Amino acid sequence: MTTDVKKKFYWRKKKVCKFCVDKIYYIDYKDVELLQQFLSDGAKIVQRRISGVCAKHQRMLSRAIKRARIAALLPFISQE
Repeated sequence: MTTDVKKKFYWRKKKVCKFCVDKIYYIDYKDVELLQQFLSDGAKIVQRRISGVCAKHQRMLSRAIKRARIAALLPFISQE
């Protein structure tokens, strides 16, 4: 009893770094609207593989988010 079940393969389009495309060389910690796009609902920093940001910009992004949290521009945890 062998059944030939063909599996469907879904090819995902490779994510491109938003900052590399827009040629942003410095991520400012005071740009709160930009930084909030990379925070989850629980105010955690979104992973690289989910956001599609390259390693260099992910490091700059996490540094900017941490600085904005210390300056009280972003929350450390979400208020539920």
